[in-house]
Amino acid sequence: MWRLKAIRTFSLRVSQAIMAVKWTGGHSSSILCLNASKDGLVASGAEGGDLVAWGEDGTPLGHVQLEGANDVTSVLFSHSCPTTLYASHGETISLLDVRSLKGFVDHFHVNDEEINCLSLNEPESLLASADDSGAIKILDLEKKKVTRSLKRHSNICSAVAFRPQRPQSLVSCGLDMQVMLWSLQKARPVWITNLQEDETEEMEGPQSPGRLLNPALAHSVSVASCGNVFSCGAEDGKVRIFRVMGVKCDRELGFKGHTLGVSQVCFVPESYLLLTGGNDGKIRLWDVSSEIEKKQKSPAKHTHRKKAKRAACPKQGGENSSATAADEEGHARTVPKLDIEHGEKVNWLLSTQIKGHRSLLVADQTSCVSVYPLNEL
Repeated sequence: MWRLKAIRTFSLRVSQAIMAVKWTGGHSSSILCLNASKDGLVASGAEGGDLVAWGEDGTPLGHVQLEGANDVTSVLFSHSCPTTLYASHGETISLLDVRSLKGFVDHFHVNDEEINCLSLNEPESLLASADDSGAIKILDLEKKKVTRSLKRHSNICSAVAFRPQRPQSLVSCGLDMQVMLWSLQKARPVWITNLQEDETEEMEGPQSPGRLLNPALAHSVSVASCGNVFSCGAEDGKVRIFRVMGVKCDRELGFKGHTLGVSQVCFVPESYLLLTGGNDGKIRLWDVSSEIEKKQKSPAKHTHRKKAKRAACPKQGGENSSATAADEEGHARTVPKLDIEHGEKVNWLLSTQIKGHRSLLVADQTSCVSVYPLNEL
């Protein structure tokens, strides 16, 4: 079975014991995005068009200033050709060879506004790019042309992700507070949820002061390796887990993960371990396998909304519980297995192998990459 075993809990809550190694000397401005190849190379994109390739020891191997000096918002290595790198900057997608970053292999201008996120499907035949207009362009890499233009988000489309093992299906989220499941065959979303409307329905009754000040603007999505479970992080500090059921989705879990907006969610490959990063400078690791497996064994109709109403009025000081998060569906409290006081607003999280060991790479407001060991996995 591909799922990793549940994390040992006896020492992982001691955040002071987890020290980061800093990769420096590559950038001079804030790093916005990260990705790693299957051969251990790491790429980082930063403000002002800066792109750097790193070795496993944190040594900068190459640097390029991309045309136009637009922020590099997403970088993505090819799985089949690990020296090939896609990078979005402004409205452009550049195709580069990390062995010689100075020369472009190709570039595509397919979006009308700034691109926020890139995603490759598993056969690497299609590249999705989500932009500020709310559009998602689907680029056929063999034909080198756009074959689909998906437009349903009414505001910035923050993130898009193809589902593993489903090359014609993807999920997206945006600042319109909507999360969508798309079918490329139908060229339209087959399921849509509005996070704020769900919140309004579930949070009937008295509200704690300031509870609705942060709208559920959706910032990030991540799909687990199974392809049927995905997570979304939003400005209200909440983490939501969904399961795809045919052409619909069901919300499996929802909990307060951070005191400020959740800027990044990232499933650890081949597991139901979820990393989250927030504007509160915290990084947390959650094991959501028990809830997901529980729903797999008993696929009864969910009653989470009724349960949520009964628990709608949290006790005073609930925001203070950095170690706990009340699960809105009435289950036991969801507690992070790992809690890192990173100290900076998180721009990007990446779980990858560095020198044979599972590591967490973090991009933040600084010009360095932080590397945390995750050997306990």
